Amino acid sequence: MAQSRSSNTLAVPQATAALNQMKYEVAQELGIQIPQDGYMGYMATRDAGSIGGNITRRLVQIAEQTLAGQSGFRS
Repeated sequence: MAQSRSSNTLAVPQATAALNQMKYEVAQELGIQIPQDGYMGYMATRDAGSIGGNITRRLVQIAEQTLAGQSGFRS
């Protein structure tokens, strides 16, 4: 069996475009320039971590709002 180069596989592969869009939005808000060629190997670890952390925060917030809406509880 062939092994993937990345261990970061999406549970919903169709979410790739939305996550990429979110990455660029977060980077812009933080004032971080993502290379046009998409290669992020030269990006500072701190910058990449800031982008990833903010994306995680947003995804958790979206999930919390979704769960709150499904359970009928509003905060």
